Amino acid sequence: MSRNARINALLLLAVAALAVLPLVLGLGDHKEEPFAGADAEAETAITEIEPDYEPWFSPLYEPPSGEIESALFALQAALGAGVLAYYFGLRRGRRQGEQRAVAAAEPAAAPRDTPEGD
Repeated sequence: MSRNARINALLLLAVAALAVLPLVLGLGDHKEEPFAGADAEAETAITEIEPDYEPWFSPLYEPPSGEIESALFALQAALGAGVLAYYFGLRRGRRQGEQRAVAAAEPAAAPRDTPEGD
């Protein structure tokens, strides 16, 4: 197994552990909504500390349900991942193209060992 394959396998194992361990260990069992977002957690904490708190401003668009909000968030994440994948793919393609151009130019630019005209 090559070094890159081992690193990729370890990274995949780490991601799987991060996804599965909270479920296996029951880290959210004591909560009403175990995997609520940070915004909901912050709102709960603020209202516990200061019950009369009024937000400074409201959102521009409030989705009609939690499912639509989750779908929009997933769409945003997918678009971001697509942009990053395109960028890294473009960089890799350019680097490979430069390497091929250098490799193709090396034999033509190499000096000759034998003098001509002898």
